[in-house]
Amino acid sequence: GCWFLTGGKAYGFLKSQQEDKLSSINEAFLSDPQYAEEEDLASKLEMFKKKYMEFDLNDKGEIDIMGLKRMLEKLGLAKTHLELKKMMSEVVGGTSKDTISYNDFLDMMLGKRNAILKLILMFEGMGKEQEQKDAGPPSRKTFSDLP
Repeated sequence: GCWFLTGGKAYGFLKSQQEDKLSSINEAFLSDPQYAEEEDLASKLEMFKKKYMEFDLNDKGEIDIMGLKRMLEKLGLAKTHLELKKMMSEVVGGTSKDTISYNDFLDMMLGKRNAILKLILMFEGMGKEQEQKDAGPPSRKTFSDLP
């Protein structure tokens, strides 16, 4: 059974385990000559780690299509299954994988490619500072993406 997922303690433990894993990947990126020129690399990595952990990660600690879908819906950006798959293949560079690992995530955030997901997360990060001025009605969810 999956009862342990809801247990706060076990969940917290899982989270901290995941965070340890992400931190060690951050360490590797910090010593990667490819990113040696990157300004504020350490604080960027810290920020990306927090951002990554905002997603609903699967049991391998990766972002699957449902995790991506939920995150975007939280941001008010409901996407169709097809759009989600396209976004994922941009990040991982192909359609062979159906999850985004933290390495993929960092490659996207630090790399030169302009993946849609990167633009959304960057934009969302900037939007946080200038909190919503217009509290209009929430955008209507489309049902076209239901199976």
